[in-house]
Amino acid sequence: MRISRRDAIRVGLGGMAALALPGAGMAATVEELTAAFTGGATAGEGGITLTAPEIAENGNTVPVEVNAPGATAIMLLATGNPEPAVATFTFGPAAGSQRAATRIRLAKTQDVIAMAKMADGSIVQASATIKVTIGGCGG
Repeated sequence: MRISRRDAIRVGLGGMAALALPGAGMAATVEELTAAFTGGATAGEGGITLTAPEIAENGNTVPVEVNAPGATAIMLLATGNPEPAVATFTFGPAAGSQRAATRIRLAKTQDVIAMAKMADGSIVQASATIKVTIGGCGG
């Protein structure tokens, strides 16, 4: 199959037009991400531990650790970032522990939310406010 130059240009311009459409590249809101993760269930407290610094000297590398014994999945959200979804960790039956540690980027002082789906189907959450002295993300 041969593609003509004209067809290649049409495909390229069509792709660029699709990217320029409003909403195509928009980040999901915290509420949309939460609803998708929980399936509409109400999140409870307890059963999850979020460890993060109270003050981050540099927003480029903020250490965060989440521990939720008995969880099947953990989702991290940064409410003030241009893209609030930070990470989702999924644990199988052979997982030794349901714990995740990572470094995240924060654009400004904001809340970081950790939500966990437990094995019994319940949802638990914890949050922490992290003060950022030097911005990490653009936006």
